[in-house]
Amino acid sequence: MGGRVEGKVALITGAARGLGRAGALLLAREGADVVAVDVCGPLPGVDYAPATPDDLAETVAGVERAGRRAVPVQVDVRDAGALRTAVGEAVGWLGRLDVVVANAGICIPRAWDRVTPEIFRDTLDVNVTGVWNTIMAGAPYLVAAGGGSVIVISSAAGLKVQPYMVPYTASKWAVRGMAKAFAAELAQHHVRVNSVHPTGMATGMGSEAMQAALGEAMAADPRPRHMFTNMLPVDWTAPEDVAQTVLFLASDESRFITAHEVAPDAGVTEY
Repeated sequence: MGGRVEGKVALITGAARGLGRAGALLLAREGADVVAVDVCGPLPGVDYAPATPDDLAETVAGVERAGRRAVPVQVDVRDAGALRTAVGEAVGWLGRLDVVVANAGICIPRAWDRVTPEIFRDTLDVNVTGVWNTIMAGAPYLVAAGGGSVIVISSAAGLKVQPYMVPYTASKWAVRGMAKAFAAELAQHHVRVNSVHPTGMATGMGSEAMQAALGEAMAADPRPRHMFTNMLPVDWTAPEDVAQTVLFLASDESRFITAHEVAPDAGVTEY
């Protein structure tokens, strides 16, 4: 008996660790080959350590342990030309593309009056332009395959205002709208496009340095801090939990779901 995405090929950005790795490993266990994309180098302005080539190699090794093929691609999603070339080469090796997971992103928490033009620009360059570049690099292959699934990783911050991170919130609302716009035009090709809106996950974005930056922003105005409280009695979710939503949207189980927001958010957007 095959897996839920048996025979499919999935492109995942930010695949070296966190949700990207969790998604890659889960899709592989369910039968998919993976194009694993990550910059594996310095990220502009962030408070946490970037992924490394060794991290990406571990993702690839995990996919291969699951018995599937993996193509590592070390490229910056902000570089549209390099991304298109690399994706084209990977699809040539693997033969097709069925799923695109636009996951790569950064978050730089600051009080509103400490956000610099550079922080705002860098956040939107990675989180918005990078998502657009990813879809533009991958969608033509889904169209050629006669259909597929594009999964845009947004955030609870793309459904509900979250304080202390104006650029991040702006970017996650932007990609939510981008997913809907792509869904409208790609529907004629049987390509579905949806956005995923998790609450806080235990990833590099939850590191001590990141929490210190967020705590500093909260100290300037503690009143909105309750907006991060989940309805369910958990502080964090695991990337593996959210990867289950990615798997569902990648699979044919969701074949009639498009232009929607799917929120594995522990209820934070309703609390």
